[in-house]
Amino acid sequence: MIFNTMDKKELEKYLSLTKFEHTLFALPFALASVVLLYEGFPSLWRLFWILLAFISARTAGMALNRLIDLPYDRLNPRTAGWVHARGDVSEAQIKRLIILSSSVFVFSCLMINLYAFLLSPVVLFLLWLYPYAKRITYYPHLVLGAVYFLVPLAVDVSLNEHLSLNAVLLGLAMGFWVAGFDILYALQDYDFDIKHGLKSIPVKHGIEGALLFARAFHLLTFIFMLSLLFRVEFLGIIYLLGLLAVGLFLYYEHTLIKPHDLSKVNKAFFTINGYISLVFLFVVLADRLL
Repeated sequence: MIFNTMDKKELEKYLSLTKFEHTLFALPFALASVVLLYEGFPSLWRLFWILLAFISARTAGMALNRLIDLPYDRLNPRTAGWVHARGDVSEAQIKRLIILSSSVFVFSCLMINLYAFLLSPVVLFLLWLYPYAKRITYYPHLVLGAVYFLVPLAVDVSLNEHLSLNAVLLGLAMGFWVAGFDILYALQDYDFDIKHGLKSIPVKHGIEGALLFARAFHLLTFIFMLSLLFRVEFLGIIYLLGLLAVGLFLYYEHTLIKPHDLSKVNKAFFTINGYISLVFLFVVLADRLL
C-alpha cells in the first residue's frame, strides 16, 4: 500500500509529487465560497467533508497530471528533476494514489449529500481530461478553469442543495483566475511544447498574445468579484478595499512577466496568487464578521 511504513522522506516525495503547497493557496478561495454562499456557519462535520473533498480532488488531479504527462516530463528540462520523472515515485505508486484520492473524494461527496455525490464524476472527468487537453486543443487552460469554476457550485450544492447566481459568478471569477495564471505558467514550456507538438494559448498565439489572454482573463476575474459586491448583502467597504488590493496584485503579477523576460514567472505564479487568495478570504471574512 502507499502509506505502509511511510517515513518522512517518502511523505515529502508525495507532497512534492502533488505540489501540496498549491492546494494551500487555492484553499482560501474554497473557504471564501463557504462564507459567501451560506447564510450561517456550516457544522464542523459538514465543513470537514467539504475540505476533504477539495483536498482529495486536487490530489487526484495532480496525480493524474503527473501520470499522463510522465513521458513529456522526463524529456522536459524544467520537469526532468521532479520526483516522478526521476522515478523516485513509481507509476504504480501514482496509480494507487489516484485510486485512493479519487475514492476519498467520491466518499466525501457522498457524506455531504446526494447532489454532491452525483456531481463528483463530472469533477473527476475534468481532472482526467485536463492533461489530455493540451494534445487536442490550444485552450487547455479553460479546462483547468472549468474545474475551479465548479468549486463554488459544489459548495453551494453541498450547503444549500441548489445552485445560485452568486455561486456562478464566484465560479467564473475562480475559473478565469486559474485559467489566467495557468497561461502564465505555460509560458515556461513555450519552446518545448512547440518542439513536441503540444498545444496551449502561448503556442497558438505567441508569448505576447498569451499575455493579452491572461490579462483579459484576470480582468474578468476582477469584474466577477466586483459583481458580488452588489449581490451579497453583507459585503461592503472592507470587501471593496480588498478588491482594490486584489486588482493591484493582479496588475503587479503581469508587470513581472515580459515577452522577452520570463524569469519571474514562478514569483508571479506562486507568491502573488497566494497573496490574492488570502486577501480575498480575509476581506470576505472581515465583512461577514463586522
